[in-house]
Amino acid sequence: MTTEEPRNLTQFKRYKTDEEGRKTFSSIEQIKTEASIERFYDRYEQLAALDPSLPKLLRTEHARYLETSLERLSCGYECLDSSRPWLVYWIMNAASVLGIKFNDSLLNRTVDFLIKCRGQDGGFGGGPGQDPHLAPTYAAVNALCIIGTDRALNAINRRTLKKFLWAVRESNGAFRMHVGGELDVRGAYCAISSAKLAAFSVEDEAKLFEGTASWIAECQTYEGGFGGAPDLEAHGGYSFCAAAALAILGGEDKCDLNALLRWAVNRQMAYEGGFQGRTNKLVDGCYSFWQGALIPVIQSLIARKENYPEIMNTALFNRIALQEYVFICCQKPTGGLIDKPGKPTDLYHTCYTLSGAAVAQHCETSKPPLILGHPDNELLPTHPVHNIPPKCVIDAYKYFLKNELIEAEHTNGEWNGVAEDTPLAATAGAEVDVVDVEMRERSVDSERSTASRSTVQSDATDSMSGATTSGTSQRSSEERSESID
Repeated sequence: MTTEEPRNLTQFKRYKTDEEGRKTFSSIEQIKTEASIERFYDRYEQLAALDPSLPKLLRTEHARYLETSLERLSCGYECLDSSRPWLVYWIMNAASVLGIKFNDSLLNRTVDFLIKCRGQDGGFGGGPGQDPHLAPTYAAVNALCIIGTDRALNAINRRTLKKFLWAVRESNGAFRMHVGGELDVRGAYCAISSAKLAAFSVEDEAKLFEGTASWIAECQTYEGGFGGAPDLEAHGGYSFCAAAALAILGGEDKCDLNALLRWAVNRQMAYEGGFQGRTNKLVDGCYSFWQGALIPVIQSLIARKENYPEIMNTALFNRIALQEYVFICCQKPTGGLIDKPGKPTDLYHTCYTLSGAAVAQHCETSKPPLILGHPDNELLPTHPVHNIPPKCVIDAYKYFLKNELIEAEHTNGEWNGVAEDTPLAATAGAEVDVVDVEMRERSVDSERSTASRSTVQSDATDSMSGATTSGTSQRSSEERSESID
């Protein structure tokens, strides 16, 4: 364990907001939020004096919440009917970080459901029969990679996915969220992440994402963070999308990384310990990941740009403070996690608060994990760029590399004398394929290295339109599915 210690929360009260005699709407809301968090911290200090193992990760309760949600959702999630692959992904990734495994029958039904969401012309829609959209495409690809079976990975049709990505691409390298839809940095990230996991060839990536890095760079603001599009306000979700896209694509030389890092580290709240998404906004549990993962991603970009690997040796945010906010303020005793005290549980915040805590524990990969409380509070690492388990990233990439030649030659009707109707699995051991793939798999080492350096580390059937508790957050479909926020 490293020497970083829990904060003296009583002493940290001196960092609470001082209105300086000028009340504003923002200051009033900030003080109310701090007061609600103060009650949680005061109670925790009293209980921790009696039980030093606190706080406790409520793993069993969260596991029950997630499995129940995967089987059946309450009417509170009806507004997310166009975001059902997101619900699957949030459940799957939260479960993977907690080390929870669902039974094979439930996972197969989940794959069946996601196949129904797949568009005939590529990509995935928000539900069966819905138009393909980059946000649920990203969510579906991630969820299928987490499941990781041959059947799950086969559900990602690389040929039609490529066709869909070309359909939403603009001539300048930007991406619309759907055909004729809005254009912002989320689209670029969702497209790039999906293409990388599906192991698009170097040539295909170069053509598909020509100009994309330059367009992303245009979204950087005077604050240092990135907006959703040029001339918009800097925002944690968009900044993550921009930096993560550049981590995959390259092009970090087009941005001011020091300004981005300065902006990102200043989004951690001094008293609360969690992150805000924008300047003068309130703390929000979801930014535990969007900002918490952004910081080590920026560090990896600086390491690559400036040949300065030493920058990865030390975390540049308070990892204990972030875990204090997540474990003390964001857990519900009945399972699931929240935005901030007083808010209801939902799957979105359950996924991203846990992902952020995992980043905080594991971001210094050369050292043991830094865990607040009992060692049983340890979470499994998540890949900081894709936000799925690092091994799932590597396994998916290798799977598609090994099958790329087989698919291409099978489509042409003959491969090494093998007839067109020969099952693909029967050709998998052919020597020429193995040799070619072994040469190309060297690129996996680079992907693995990136993951290691920066790892900070319903019914899945048609009844998915229902969700878990009647008190579930009623945020709009646009806020949840079409905004990585």
